[in-house]
Amino acid sequence: MAISVLVILSTIAVGKILTVPPNNNTTSAEEIAPSYAKWGRIAMQKVMEKYPSADVIDYLHIGKEVGSVNSVEKFKLWLRAEDNREFGVFVDISINNQTEEIVDIQFTETDR
Repeated sequence: MAISVLVILSTIAVGKILTVPPNNNTTSAEEIAPSYAKWGRIAMQKVMEKYPSADVIDYLHIGKEVGSVNSVEKFKLWLRAEDNREFGVFVDISINNQTEEIVDIQFTETDR
């Protein structure tokens, strides 16, 4: 019984140590999320609209190509169709650098 209480108390103490921030500075979710997170959500949403009967089972941010007027955020999503066929979809989102408006979205299917 004494050992059980000791284990419980030490677990609580360790939990508090691990969950209490080391200082008073807090970090918001926006500060933690990568810069491409917004575009990744849009890529997933657009792929789900284009392939409503498939499930997105994997997601990869390939990178960003920066241009003078527009930039392109590149993603690869892996989908599983209702017939269990799996395939990839490359999603390229062209974004205006000044306004951050979407200029174009291109989809390219792949079997790899």
